[in-house]
Amino acid sequence: MEFLLTEEQRMVQKTIRDFVQKELIPLEPEVLRNEREGRPGISPEKLHELQMKAKEIGFWGIETPEEYGGANLGAVMSAIIAIEIARTFIPFRLGGVADNILYFCNEEQKKKYLIPTINGERRSCFAITEPGAGSDAKSIRMSAVKDGNDWVLNGEKTFITQGHEADFTIVFAVTDKEKGADGGVTCFLVDRDMGWRSEYIHTMGEWGPASLVFENVRVPEENILGEVGNGFELAMRWIGKGRWMIPARAIGSAERLLQMGVDYSKMRKTFGKPIAEHQAIQWMLADSAVEIEATKWLVLRAAWMVENDVDARHQSAIAKLYGSNMANNVVDRVLQIHGGMGYTKELPIERWYRELRLLRIFEGTDEILRRTIARNLIKGHVKIGEIDSADMLARNGRREKVASRS
Repeated sequence: MEFLLTEEQRMVQKTIRDFVQKELIPLEPEVLRNEREGRPGISPEKLHELQMKAKEIGFWGIETPEEYGGANLGAVMSAIIAIEIARTFIPFRLGGVADNILYFCNEEQKKKYLIPTINGERRSCFAITEPGAGSDAKSIRMSAVKDGNDWVLNGEKTFITQGHEADFTIVFAVTDKEKGADGGVTCFLVDRDMGWRSEYIHTMGEWGPASLVFENVRVPEENILGEVGNGFELAMRWIGKGRWMIPARAIGSAERLLQMGVDYSKMRKTFGKPIAEHQAIQWMLADSAVEIEATKWLVLRAAWMVENDVDARHQSAIAKLYGSNMANNVVDRVLQIHGGMGYTKELPIERWYRELRLLRIFEGTDEILRRTIARNLIKGHVKIGEIDSADMLARNGRREKVASRS
């Protein structure tokens, strides 16, 4: 059982951490100031410039296959990188990526959508959530009706990340009401200039999702992603792919916040001594450290399973549930340690407080994740007490592959 990072992983971790320290964290005061004054925190042009700087040092398309110019470093490395980037609230992500289901594009679609997205020339958004269909994704109502060689889409999607900035959307619509989600939902690639519009949604955080409105939007048959009726399967592939990445980002934010709590507790004095010497503060710091450590290994195990082609859905649900709550616990404690200063907009803690609350809602609410975990236990999909995943490896035919790496 090996818990040490490889030499390559340590090098990547250090390089990304240095990049965050040098290029991103210094921007935080300006971003906070801009947001307080009602201006965008950071411009898309600046974010693109930062992506190009990261590309110069070799970080482009971390999980993108080599044939598309990516590094294809795998899930564990992606988790390590996500942890490091999340040490700042600057909304930065490495370039050279595309939604995983875009790899199901046919050759013509790859030229028009996949490759331009990887190259940073186009921006996409994933659109399945509707005003009446969030956690219950099978209840989507957006319709797509065949008319000649086109499909006519009507309906609304909501809370769509990058929906206001994207120039095309990966959208899911009902093409057969009788079949429903099991064969009756189809995925379409729809350019903005085909007629859909977006409406910005203001939230308690700085994240700005959007509603997408479709009114008789005509989409040619050639813009179907995959096959008619297999849209829900593609949607679940998208949702399952990134669930464990959310708690990975939570780790980075929580570690940065915990360090702020430690530093402030050693500096701030009450009753003649640093508050770090008060047991109440020590327990907050200790509990936070324990929860961060637990989340780290839950996430890295899920990433390891993904990298070794082991079904990681159950582990990812556990990591997402625990990690999302961990981040909210940590930021609440750190704000409490800072007292009144933590509540002000002079420090980034209150900003993180608002943004981290989202983790318990999107891409699987706490309630849905608990339901998923419980159902897996009740139906026997997972075994209580299973440690080394031997049965899962055997079921997936990966025992020889993993053994050869040991």
